Amino acid sequence: MSSSLSLSHVSFVLPEGRTILDDLTFALGPGRHGLVGDNGSGKSTLVRLLAGELAPTAGTVEARGRRGYLPQTRAWAGATVADVLGVAPALAALARIEDGSVDPADYDLVGDDWDLPDRVERWLGQVGLAGLGPDRPVSAISGGEATLLRLAGLMLGDPEILLLDEPTNDLDADARARLTRIVDEFSGTLVVVSHDRSLLERVDHVGEVRAGAVRWFGGSFSDYEAVIEAEQEAALRSVSAAKADVRRQRQDLVDQQVKQARRDRKGRANADSLPKIVAGAYQRKAEVTSGRLRGMHEDRLGASRAALATAQDRLRDDRRIRVDLPETQVPPRREVLRAEGVVPAFGTARSFDLDVRGPERIALVGRNGAGKSSLLRALLGLQEPRAGRSVVHVPWRYLPQGVDLLEPERTILENVREAAPEAEPGTVRAQLARFLFRGNAVDQVTSTLSGGERWRATLASLLLSTPAPQLLVLDEPTNNLDLASIAHLTEVLDGYRGALLVVSHDAAFLADLGLDRSIEVV
Repeated sequence: MSSSLSLSHVSFVLPEGRTILDDLTFALGPGRHGLVGDNGSGKSTLVRLLAGELAPTAGTVEARGRRGYLPQTRAWAGATVADVLGVAPALAALARIEDGSVDPADYDLVGDDWDLPDRVERWLGQVGLAGLGPDRPVSAISGGEATLLRLAGLMLGDPEILLLDEPTNDLDADARARLTRIVDEFSGTLVVVSHDRSLLERVDHVGEVRAGAVRWFGGSFSDYEAVIEAEQEAALRSVSAAKADVRRQRQDLVDQQVKQARRDRKGRANADSLPKIVAGAYQRKAEVTSGRLRGMHEDRLGASRAALATAQDRLRDDRRIRVDLPETQVPPRREVLRAEGVVPAFGTARSFDLDVRGPERIALVGRNGAGKSSLLRALLGLQEPRAGRSVVHVPWRYLPQGVDLLEPERTILENVREAAPEAEPGTVRAQLARFLFRGNAVDQVTSTLSGGERWRATLASLLLSTPAPQLLVLDEPTNNLDLASIAHLTEVLDGYRGALLVVSHDAAFLADLGLDRSIEVV
């Protein structure tokens, strides 16, 4: 029997009443299906519903086949490799049986899975974790390795339906290649939420989650983008035509009012020479005609405005961030950072000499677990290195992985003013407008923001702080970002004039940064 997922009139509403997904009905069969959409659009909620992790507010979700689900948030504090693989009880039972146990409970735990150790070894090898012992704590491996470990655990269960939520977060190039191979070879029903373009190019269908609905497009991500681009071009033409029609109808209404005013003046002049009863009849007739004409033109203007509103609704919010940050500028030869013989606390045993000058843009790249994040912290003096020393000579700001720097109960304006206490409120408001927070938007409480809005506000608090950062250090900044937010990050960095140190596995993002050099951490 072929695997499949189906939703019938499914809705999901948060306890406070906000609708995330509204009346979804669709079915997915064998093949690779990608889900895209802005942060906060409901992609992860939809995958959790498909996985059976959430119950819908209304409607039904049906799955035909064994499901394997890799969530975006993956916390395994205190867990061992065997725990994450989901095989700890069975492996322990096998060990007891080998030691002579005849307890029926041990045999029940093993079932027919007598080759479990071999299968564990095989799948660990396929995800690049060969030799990882079952008792090893997950805290001793990198985030990317833990993701691959969880994936191996899913595949051990021989799933017929595979649900992956941002699976490439934290993965280096080799790990992404292994994940891609698993995706390519999977013959069941696969649903993947991702902002990774290379992964999305491998899907058969793309579902866009937007405004509580899901719209499906045939083909890869490039095919989806081509359709959206064509639709937006058509929508722009419709908006332009509708605006022109509104202007024309508004002018026709004005012209009619001017003509009527002239006729009224002429009628009043002629009325003086007519009997009162005749003049009154002419006036009533003129008023009826005038009202009819005015009503006709007002109706036409109203219809044109409605058509304009409909056309504008089809346009997407593709606003660009255009910032200029002259305070972050560093002279070309000024020394920004100097490191001598630095060996990070974790990962690589290699020592690093680094001299950063002027507005250099440098990427630290390398495999998962190599110690890239540890090296960043050592360079900034946030973590004691095993050897060496590092000095930063300019103001700097650091964004570690997955850390939200904003106070959730403060407004956007309050958060940014906290970072720049001497700045005038009006100045901060003007600067926030360049980050697409205009007018009363700056008074929104941070906890109510969408993921993309929170990310823009975080960037604003970093880059508008005083003193202005002349060194910006980012650790995997595109993790958990949708494609629009990645584009906004790239736009902001286009206007940044200081030195940049970035750790990232996102090849497309690094290519857009205009790097001066890359340093491999091995």
